[in-house]
Amino acid sequence: MPYLSSEETVKELKRALSNPNIQSDRLRYRNYILRVIRSMTQGLDVSALFMDMVKASATVDIVQKKLVYLYMCTYASLKPDLALLAINTLRKDCADPNPMVRGLALRNMCNFRMPGMTEYIHQPILMGLKDKASYVRRVAVLGCAKMHSLQPTAEIDAAIVNELYGLLRDPDPVVMVNCLRALEEILRHEGGVVINKPIAHHLLNRLKELDSWAQSEVLTFLLRYKPRSEDELFDILSLLDALLHSSHAPVMAATLRLFLQLAAAHPAVQVDALEQARGPLLATCGSQSREMRFAGLCHVQQVLRSQPAQFGVHFKRFFCGYSEPAYIKFRKMEILVELVNDENVGLVLEELKGYCTDVSPDLAQAAIAAIGRIGRTYSEKCLDILTGLLGLKQEHITSAVMQSFRDLVWLCPQSTAAVCQAVEACEESLQDTEGKQALLWLLGMHGDQISSAPYMLESHIDGLKTEMSSVVKLELLTATVRLFLQRPAEMQDMLGRLLHYCIEEENDMNVRDRALFCYRLLGCGVEETRRVFQGPKSDPCMGVLTGRPQEPVNNWASWFNTLGPLCGDDVALPASCDTAASAQPAQSSQGDVLAGAVEEPLSIPEMGHQPLGLSLGPPLSHEAFERHWLELDVTHREPISFQGPPSSPETLQAALQLVKIQTLAFSRENVTPWKAYLYSHGSGTLILAELLQDGPAEGDGSGSLAVSLKQVPKNDTVIQEFASVLRTVLQTLTEDVS
Repeated sequence: MPYLSSEETVKELKRALSNPNIQSDRLRYRNYILRVIRSMTQGLDVSALFMDMVKASATVDIVQKKLVYLYMCTYASLKPDLALLAINTLRKDCADPNPMVRGLALRNMCNFRMPGMTEYIHQPILMGLKDKASYVRRVAVLGCAKMHSLQPTAEIDAAIVNELYGLLRDPDPVVMVNCLRALEEILRHEGGVVINKPIAHHLLNRLKELDSWAQSEVLTFLLRYKPRSEDELFDILSLLDALLHSSHAPVMAATLRLFLQLAAAHPAVQVDALEQARGPLLATCGSQSREMRFAGLCHVQQVLRSQPAQFGVHFKRFFCGYSEPAYIKFRKMEILVELVNDENVGLVLEELKGYCTDVSPDLAQAAIAAIGRIGRTYSEKCLDILTGLLGLKQEHITSAVMQSFRDLVWLCPQSTAAVCQAVEACEESLQDTEGKQALLWLLGMHGDQISSAPYMLESHIDGLKTEMSSVVKLELLTATVRLFLQRPAEMQDMLGRLLHYCIEEENDMNVRDRALFCYRLLGCGVEETRRVFQGPKSDPCMGVLTGRPQEPVNNWASWFNTLGPLCGDDVALPASCDTAASAQPAQSSQGDVLAGAVEEPLSIPEMGHQPLGLSLGPPLSHEAFERHWLELDVTHREPISFQGPPSSPETLQAALQLVKIQTLAFSRENVTPWKAYLYSHGSGTLILAELLQDGPAEGDGSGSLAVSLKQVPKNDTVIQEFASVLRTVLQTLTEDVS
């Protein structure tokens, strides 16, 4: 057949569809209808054939009806006047003796997205809800939700809602699950479908009849039900026990989440459930589907927060495969860092060492960073590996090693000598911005232990005109001044040349202002300059962030089996992402459990309710907290006075959780200086806090805590509210103790 334009094609199809000879031949007629559908999917406008296709729907051929219905649903919104003419045909088919025809007609009539369709589909839907055929009832139930979406602002039809609640006991399990979804859609603005005791027990008893998709849906809705007694709770858990071993990952994850939330007051039951789900979680991490594998790894990371040794024996399951995508390899390396112990540290480091020479620079740098994080505990073994990597003389490898060295020196002062020796032997010139910053910081802070430090800085000063990064220039200024204070004879000429260039020739105003600041500060005297620039070379107290403490399961149970673990620790999800969790009454029990951790009741009026705008939100990892803390500036700082000794860290942690403030880490009791790190979420912003007590209380028993707050993004209202709530809690705790 020769090529025809779109207009000629439509004319030819119209002639064929109206030809009585073709209409009398069922096979030829269906083939022409197939050509219409093919042209429609190829982008041709075949809306001119609407009436001919409507006539073609008057047939007993199911295949032909499906094709015609597909065409009508596609062009109904473009031809609303003609589509109304097809309504009578569809309503007639809704009374056809064949249940397949009735269901098809009802489904496609509900898919007509046109104003005024509600009055035409209301009666067929009500008839479909009472149809003897289960297929028709399935379609009718979903049609209720579609009808509501056509007029979302209209008043809810109580008759349909009651009918849907009644159909929850339909013998067909698909009808039951469709009713749950339809009720959730219709009653969205009223909190969704209500799960009371009879409904919950009915759903639990029918779980075995459902397929995997329906089981995961029902388990999600069951999150809204709170058992009335301990006996009922354990009866429910007994029914769910078998599903923890389900071979379908969504069912297992939904069951585990329900287990964890129902057993919020029974930590032993939660631990047992996590142990039972270990096998299915490991199987998910080895799934052939990359997406499923990534989701399994993210949820394993979440479990490790409360059970650090849960997967320690199976650490080899998290070794990276050659053909795996980068995002899975990154996640596996993060898990390996958390699984390291005295028995497997050698094998894990050997595996990570192999990744350091990967063809992907990003993957190689991530592996080096992982070795650096392990080095905070096993510094000697990791320093040997990192030092050996410098011999490869690859720029991206050297850059990552320098960043790891910087973190090790800051968090583990005992590794300073070995790091300085390795830096001195490094002859590789760095072009990477992050690597340059790390190297300059090391030269400035520990240049007295690196004999070639002035000459290494001089190469950067000589190449300053070609340097494009302002942060490197700022770091170079700081490092040069610091090294000048340690080795003035060697650095005087270099510092003069650097300051002259930055003040007279530099175009970046930030760099110029920093240079002017350094110049004027040097004019005030060396001692004043040393007081400003010579800060601590390391902070062992920050080491509290390197080891993740064991968190209660209740901290993250509500985020299990949601997008939270996949989005990352510092990405907040909207409440609409999990409608089942947002409406469940069982969440109020979390406050009761945490309240029991406080030794004495607190007389704080604000603790009776959640502070406006604050929430525990998605959990924040120690690495994310540390990254934010080092990058952000202090937004608010104030001292809080107290009478008598401060409360124990455990009491403080429990009290803060009541007001939706999460304790990330804290020093041991009676340690000086004493520190605690907190965070909370509110109105789309993340708030970080540091509590610092420099020394013991004075002779009269009075003292003060220095509170420093940081925030991203900035929101003055939330930060003031956070400070007020924190102040009230701390003062009340110290008053109760005194």
